Amino acid sequence: MISYGIVSTASIVPRFVAGIRASKEGDVAAIASRELAKAQKVATKLQIKKAYGSYEELFSDEEIDIIYIATYNKGHYETAKQALEAGKPVLLEKPFTLSAAEASELFELAAKKGLFLMEAQKAVFLPITLAVKKAIEAGKIGEVKLMRSITSYPNIDHVKWFPSLEAGGGTLHGSGSYPLHYMHYITGENYQAVTGNAIMPKGRSDKQSDLSLKFGTAILANIFITTEFGTDNGMTIYGSQGRIEIPNFWKTQVATIFTKEGREDLQIPFTSEFAYEVDHVNECLKKGLLTSPIMTPELTIETVTLVENQYRRWLQAQ
Repeated sequence: MISYGIVSTASIVPRFVAGIRASKEGDVAAIASRELAKAQKVATKLQIKKAYGSYEELFSDEEIDIIYIATYNKGHYETAKQALEAGKPVLLEKPFTLSAAEASELFELAAKKGLFLMEAQKAVFLPITLAVKKAIEAGKIGEVKLMRSITSYPNIDHVKWFPSLEAGGGTLHGSGSYPLHYMHYITGENYQAVTGNAIMPKGRSDKQSDLSLKFGTAILANIFITTEFGTDNGMTIYGSQGRIEIPNFWKTQVATIFTKEGREDLQIPFTSEFAYEVDHVNECLKKGLLTSPIMTPELTIETVTLVENQYRRWLQAQ
């Protein structure tokens, strides 16, 4: 079994713990918070045997094989650095860091210490994602011409630091990596040109963001993220001979392929959308890999760079 130590008591933690337990070889060994009472409360609720009131105690636990970090966005870099320096492999929630320099430093530190490091990204490991990728590679919708994603989070008030850009709040920080990584993975193409707009009141993070991109030489893409209203979430891949619709693409069990021959419904049920990501991490650890062949350092750094540059442009335009 691969034993996980959890940093943070954030709302994502119960779902990730369920994913570890639904995986083939994952186990939850301990959870830590800067407040012991918080860690103990979540540990009791989730039936985690050990709770720590400091990250240092968690990182020094010899029973733990890897640390999963789900702190608030700005805390990712320092917490991951601390875990790596303590000799622990790390799975770090998205957004990986708030700057490309921080991301590069973490991967360099992990390589130097011979430790595994990956950005957490469940979307690219889902069975439906693989089915969509295979359908595209098989030419079911012809050549991909356009990709469009819409993501809405109308109830974000529970994330108290979301309005703070310094804390890593904002729609692009919070959710941009999902469609960016997904589009890259299913097409095998890198981002080229990118332009974007945001609704970002002075002194706070963006409430809406919209990116227009080019992947490779012939694929256009649009990514829209909002906290201003609710709508159907999903991604549509348009090809020269059809399209694929993927509702809630970052956690879905279904997708639909439309061609001139008709409609093909894909459905692959699962217990937890996090389990496949955990299985991948566990396989990497068993093989002694330091990085993922899918969620590569290059992809993570490329994405962090794109997001960092967009925020810089938007701030300069204010």
